[in-house]
Order: sequence, then C-alpha cells, then structure tokens
Amino acid sequence: MFITKTSLPRRTFLHGMGTVLALPLLDAMVPAASALAQSAARPVRRLGFVYIPMGANWMQWAPAAEGRIAELSPSLASLMPFIDQVTVISNLELRNAYTTGNHASANCAFLSCAKAKRTEGTDYELGVTVDQIAAKAIGRETPIPSLELGTDLIAQVGNCDNGFACAYQNNLSWSSPTTPLPTEADPRVVFERLFGDGGSPARRRADLQRNGSILDRMTADMARLRRELGTADRTRLAQYLDSVREVERRIQRAEQASADGITIDLSRPATVPTVWEDHVKLMFDLQVLAMQTDTTRVVTFQMARETSTRPYPHIGVPEPHHPVSHHSNDPEKLAKLAKINAHHVSLFAHLMQRLKDTPDGDGTLLDHSMYLLGSGMGNPDVHDHSNLPIVVAGGGAGRLRGGRHIKYAQQTPLANLHLTLLDKVGVQLDSFVDSTGKVSEILEPLNV
Repeated sequence: MFITKTSLPRRTFLHGMGTVLALPLLDAMVPAASALAQSAARPVRRLGFVYIPMGANWMQWAPAAEGRIAELSPSLASLMPFIDQVTVISNLELRNAYTTGNHASANCAFLSCAKAKRTEGTDYELGVTVDQIAAKAIGRETPIPSLELGTDLIAQVGNCDNGFACAYQNNLSWSSPTTPLPTEADPRVVFERLFGDGGSPARRRADLQRNGSILDRMTADMARLRRELGTADRTRLAQYLDSVREVERRIQRAEQASADGITIDLSRPATVPTVWEDHVKLMFDLQVLAMQTDTTRVVTFQMARETSTRPYPHIGVPEPHHPVSHHSNDPEKLAKLAKINAHHVSLFAHLMQRLKDTPDGDGTLLDHSMYLLGSGMGNPDVHDHSNLPIVVAGGGAGRLRGGRHIKYAQQTPLANLHLTLLDKVGVQLDSFVDSTGKVSEILEPLNV
C-alpha cells in the first residue's frame, strides 16, 4: 500500500493473505485545501433498485395527500424518518408487461420496460435493463460495475409462468436482450466478491474459516494507515472496520447454524441466516459496504420473488404470500396483504437508516444515492401492471427533491422514471423503451 503525507489515493486498499479491503472515502484522500470543495462539487452518484413481488394493497400504500406531504401512508409509515428524501409516485404502468406470463413479465419488465419473448427454452429475449445502462456509464469507474442480489436460490429451468422461461422470473437485470444476469443470494459469495483476492471461492472460504476474520490478516497495514490519518479519519475507519467485522460475524453465524443442522428454507443457500428478515438486512448491509468503499455504484436487489409462498406468521400472516395476494377484495386478505407490504417497506427502511448513518464526503450515503423501491405488478388479484407501488428515496447528490406524492391524472410509463434516474446519474438519453418524457416533478420545487 502506497501512502503519501499529503493525500491518499481514492483507491486505497488494505491487503492481507488472500484478501483485499477497499476503504471508504476519507478526508485524507483529497488534499485538505480542496477536500470540501471537490466532494461538494463532485459527489459520487449511486443507483439502486429494490423489487418487491405481487403488488400492493393500494388503499394502504398511497398517501392521502398529493404534492408536498408531511405524512406517509400506513404501508410506508416506517419511512417517515426519511420523508424529506422520499417521493411516492402513483399511476405508473408497465404497458409491455401485459402478457399471459403475468408474474414473469412483472419481474422482467420492471427494469427493462420491454416485452418478453414467449418461450420456455433458452432462446429468451427481453431488453437491456436500466441498471445495466447506468452500469455501463458509472460502473466503469468501480471494480464491480454492478451487483445483482436476491434472497432466493433459484435453480429452475424451462417454464415458470404460462409458457415463459424461468429466466424472466428469476432475473431482474439483463446486460443484453439475450443475457440475464444471475441473482446472487448467498451473502458469503457476495462478501468474498467484495473482499476476496486470489484463489478459488472454496479456498477463500476455507481460509476464512481457519484464520478467523479477514481483518486479522491485515493488522500491519491497518497500523501503518492509522499513523497517517487524522482523528476524524481514524474514527471513520474504525466505524467502517466494525461494520465489516459485524457483517462477517453474521455470515459466520449463519454458516455455523447450517453446520449444526438447523433447518432452513430449502429455496435459499445453506450459508444464509435462518430468519429471512436477517438475510434481507444482511444483503442490505453488504450493499452499504459496497457503496461506501466505491466498489460498486449500481445495485439491484430482488427482496422476494414473484409467486413467493413465504408466510409471515410473526406479523399476523401465517398464510403464504401468493395466495394472500389473490384477495378477491376480501377485507381480511387485503389487511394481510397490507401487513406484508408494510413489513417489506420496514426492511427497506433498515437500508435507508444504514445509508443515512454512513458518512460520505460532505454528506451521507443516503444524500448521494437514489433508490427505487417497487413492484412490476399493481393489483395482484387481477395481475395488472398499472398503478404500480413505486417509491424513490435518497438525495441523488442534490439532484432529487423528496417529501412529496406525485399522482398522475392518467397511467404514465414507468420508463419515464427510469429515464429520469439515468439523467440524474449522468446518462443522457432521448428516450427509454416506451417513455414519453421525464418525471420533472422530482426535480422542481412545489408551490407551498
């Protein structure tokens, strides 16, 4: 590791046996005289997408007021601490998702806005997704152009939904019309991808299990680095290393539970936490570490999969999610669907809090990020793709305005929002699939 007494390179790493650890942005990485000006003028822009399946109970999702709002709906209440950086958008639709493969098309059209070719084979065809368009631009500057994450291990091939290949339902991201990017659900694999350096995944796993924390292997580098840092940077470094160690411990606990024979959900890898919510939070925390170290700037996360049969007895929903979503306007089922929606949003709020608590230049990761939370299905009872539940969160490095509910008078392409988010990360396109314009309301102040 090379260190100067004036500044550190932004790409400074700690090295150990078989591992390399990227560092977060520190004051020492920019000459003191220009640190504030440079970080304020050119904060790193980050873009994330979180998918929740099977739509929402709209009566509990949409805020009552329109325009500038001071209160969120029951399903979104857990985002109240971040309301100034939260925008709810109503009446967005996916026109190209209206096929007979409604669950598959809800998932695959969410980021592509494209119509899927009907096939049960490997000759599937869709379109390049918005995250990959962003990754080709802002991902070129990071070691990992994009991360594609999930919580379910999907091994199916062939038909998954009314003649549509499983690739459509399993993958959110497509780098080309014929190339879906596999979703990774195993936190150990993600951790090794972020911090492993050399050797096979099996060898790195064996090294970690034998030698303990990766941090134990780079004490000399850490000691040398600390001598070069000021007090504030030493504190920031300590907090970051604590986060890495805690994530690693949670992965190791999950691995130990698997070794001890504790029963887990067989749809997921054996190294995940036994409690699904802990798995989700761990995957969110890995996203924060990846963005904090500028290892990646683009993330997609399939929180749960379409047609999920996961029950949620601890929130009063012992029935599987998919049957509950077919509510037939039954008040009891609608109430349970709203509970599931609120629960998923509360997990997203965990990510928002972690981003808010993580310093980044002259602000926080939340200030400098944009996340879209939503579903490719509106009313799951009829499998429609209109009036989608959509939330945009984060400050976008000063390029987004929150604290509002935008409600269009008529159905408007979701592609308009994707085009807007691309614009905010510096990708200038005239159009995206079926877009008709940009969501200017996100950018312009409202009349109070």
